[in-house]
Amino acid sequence: MIGEAFGLYTHIRNNRLRSRLLLVGLFLLAYLASFGGILAATGVMGVPRGVDPFRHAMANFIMALPLITIGVGLWIVVAYQVNVAIIGAVTGAKGLERGEAPELYEMLENLCISRGMTVPKLMIVEDQALNAFASGVNEKQFTVTVTRGLLEQLDRHEVEAVLAHELTHIRNGDVKLMVIAVVVAGVLSFLSEIAFRGLRFSGSSRSSSSDNKGAGAAILIGILIMAVAGVLASVIRFSLSRSREYLADAGAVELTKNPDAMISALLKISGRADIEGVPSGVMDMCFENDPDDMSDIFSTHPSISKRVQALINTAGGRLPPKPAAMALRPDLPSIVQSRGPWGPRQS
Repeated sequence: MIGEAFGLYTHIRNNRLRSRLLLVGLFLLAYLASFGGILAATGVMGVPRGVDPFRHAMANFIMALPLITIGVGLWIVVAYQVNVAIIGAVTGAKGLERGEAPELYEMLENLCISRGMTVPKLMIVEDQALNAFASGVNEKQFTVTVTRGLLEQLDRHEVEAVLAHELTHIRNGDVKLMVIAVVVAGVLSFLSEIAFRGLRFSGSSRSSSSDNKGAGAAILIGILIMAVAGVLASVIRFSLSRSREYLADAGAVELTKNPDAMISALLKISGRADIEGVPSGVMDMCFENDPDDMSDIFSTHPSISKRVQALINTAGGRLPPKPAAMALRPDLPSIVQSRGPWGPRQS
């Protein structure tokens, strides 16, 4: 067991449960955000004299409920069908042919054969960042995407470790879970955009004959409800267990039998993982999302330091020779103890 990991099969089972709960939560948050938007719009536009704006908003919400449900359902269906294409579009990823990277294909196929997995598609992002991610929700869709910088800056064994990490995410069900989390964030962003556009339009067409009593409270509470829905979506995102990264690192070591390559890859990638212009929801799916010490508690990834320490403590990994390690990460001596699974290890 590594870091926060609590067992592979428990993790896989919990991922399936989380996926279902996320879908249920998506509908609930969509309903909450929609009601908040309708309530705020009701306050802005006003209601006939003697009419309670809260009851009026609830009546409109109930009327809109079937449309909201159908809309969210369609969003999920579309996202399930084209999530790889959407993620590829926002990252600028393109397909990578075997002739362009035969060695990369060979590594991926060998890893899949050893695990009995269907070989996923390969894509590349033409960016000098050092990162990779997997996407898709089924065997027909599963894709591993790497950056140009990763292929240029990492050696063969390090690239193999990163590929093994992403394949483990696919096997463990992490990828499907993260895709659903991105869908949740996307739906709420879309609903919020519609709501605020509607508020601006409503403000310009407000009737002067309406009763303003309670309108200010309706606007304030409506906006507050939408904000709560957004915060809850963020809580869901942050609550996704970071044990998945420890387990993926462990799975990569199991596949490659080379913990030192994983440690070396982590050190090289540290601080160089940000892909320019990529949304935060997609970065959460990446091999590394560069949390620093201050933001680590709010990150979907444990810090590089903790991941390296876990590999040293439990997988028998070794740090690179001191000059190389210092060049990659000058603060390593203060944050990583060179220990193996059976006690102190000499540098």
